[in-house]
Amino acid sequence: MKNFELSYISKDSTLEDALNVLNQISDAFPTYPLTLFIINENGKLLGTLTDGDIRRRLTNGTRLDDSVSSCMNIDFTYIKKNGLEYFDVNKFKEKGIQILPVLDKDDRIVKAYNLSEIKSILPLEAVIMAGGEGTRLRPLTYTTPKPLLKVGNKPIMERNMDRLVAYGIEHLSVSIRYLGDQIVSYFGNGENKGISIRYVREDKPLGTAGSLSLIESFKSKTILLTNSDVLTTLNYEEFYNDFIKRDADISIVSIPYRVKVPYGVFDLVDDKISGLKEKPEYTYYSNAGIYLIKQELIEQIPKNQHLDITDFIEHQIAKGKNVVSFPFWGYWLDIGKPEDFENAQKAIQILDSY
Repeated sequence: MKNFELSYISKDSTLEDALNVLNQISDAFPTYPLTLFIINENGKLLGTLTDGDIRRRLTNGTRLDDSVSSCMNIDFTYIKKNGLEYFDVNKFKEKGIQILPVLDKDDRIVKAYNLSEIKSILPLEAVIMAGGEGTRLRPLTYTTPKPLLKVGNKPIMERNMDRLVAYGIEHLSVSIRYLGDQIVSYFGNGENKGISIRYVREDKPLGTAGSLSLIESFKSKTILLTNSDVLTTLNYEEFYNDFIKRDADISIVSIPYRVKVPYGVFDLVDDKISGLKEKPEYTYYSNAGIYLIKQELIEQIPKNQHLDITDFIEHQIAKGKNVVSFPFWGYWLDIGKPEDFENAQKAIQILDSY
């Protein structure tokens, strides 16, 4: 049973019944908000009731055998999602709201967000590339796919996935090939995380963009594409809002890479020195392997043909599409080599704090 379903209580229940249910919630889900959803016989949400509401009522003379309907809060906050929409969670948090129910057209609860556990609700579907062999990490990857190598107590890919879920991303596609059955066995359909996971299997290496052609359809207009072996503290909400603000077709997270020249460097014009910089430092921006792409562009990718993401992006630039960079100065690590894997183990505290 999902934890919010345990919070259901009939409108005909008593306050004593409500206290018993709240005790069950506290025992089963210690960190879950102690809020009850009062429903009618058709499952329609009529109101909410918290443990604090009950205590205040009891101190004011209400009895334990009184109905919850007489005490419930009918001015509760909820959202209705017609597909994938963006919701700024901070606005709800500022009002002191702890749990946010999602209602269908008949006002029945289909989901409830624990606002202490999520950072945003983004209208994105994510694609995780998890088909590589991780050859540079051998012998670790001889029998275990790189996405399932553990950083601390979690596989690399699960850390990525949990971070996406924290931003309200609930529909994921995972591209698999090498030892892919292990990945499917570990994550399943995503139900235990409250999300939906589907898998696309490459029979041959198709490249990052080529793999996207295997996905038949998407639910969102913008797709978040990420490598499975990247660990980062990237704020996906800021990334998405920048994408929308700049009306981008593609946005690429870029990592600053500084190069310091230990010598004086000449500025030359036709072999004539026009200037001199003493030990200059230059900043270049590298591809972080995280992208936002308009879904309509993905539909144009040839089916089942090899296409690297860099070639795909260059094609879009040549066609005049708005391809932008999103510079990121926070923590980012591409786990490609054994020393990267060792560094990842040292960064657990940083990752867990975000």
